Amino acid sequence: MLVKEYGSVVAERVMDPIDELILTILSQNTADVNTERAFRALKSAYSSWEEVLGAPEDELAPIIRSSGPFRVKAKRIKAALGEIMNRVGALQLDLLANMNPNDAMDWLVSLHGVGPKTASIVLLFCFDMPVLPVDTHVWRITKRLGLIPSNITREKAQKLLMDIIPSSCVKSMNHNLVKHGRNICKSQNPLCVSCFLRIHCIYHSAKKETQSS
Repeated sequence: MLVKEYGSVVAERVMDPIDELILTILSQNTADVNTERAFRALKSAYSSWEEVLGAPEDELAPIIRSSGPFRVKAKRIKAALGEIMNRVGALQLDLLANMNPNDAMDWLVSLHGVGPKTASIVLLFCFDMPVLPVDTHVWRITKRLGLIPSNITREKAQKLLMDIIPSSCVKSMNHNLVKHGRNICKSQNPLCVSCFLRIHCIYHSAKKETQSS
């Protein structure tokens, strides 16, 4: 039904894996517009990620102020870049292309400040690995639909969802659930009356019962 409503074609995101990693770190708990502003500021201030790695945190942090907790993110960015440099000898992630998805995920989440969602985004969009990023929209909607338990963590939710979603559908599923979450199945005041999934939705059924009792 998601494909019927939103389509199955997802625009390709042609980004270097390090760019995608840093962009996703900046996006943590931050609106897209602020993430993009911080990323552009970072790319304008430094000519390479090597320069970012060599920059003092107190110089880096104000540049990404629009990203929210900018001091924390400056620390995470420098730590992740430093760990990549130490392990690989260069700021590149091409080695992930030769790993299976589980090993690639383990490698990325071992970096400071990189969780499963951030790692999944890099693997899905840069390496076309069928790994579902469980962001707040995916987590919320799949719980409301009863696909995963209501009390489950995001990490466990990813494993359950990966078992039931065909690999070929992961990218469109991620894209469509995020779009549905932003437009219809919002965290507060979801537009259930406009939702084409409401007949399958446990959350909607429970709300109707409450309203009628």
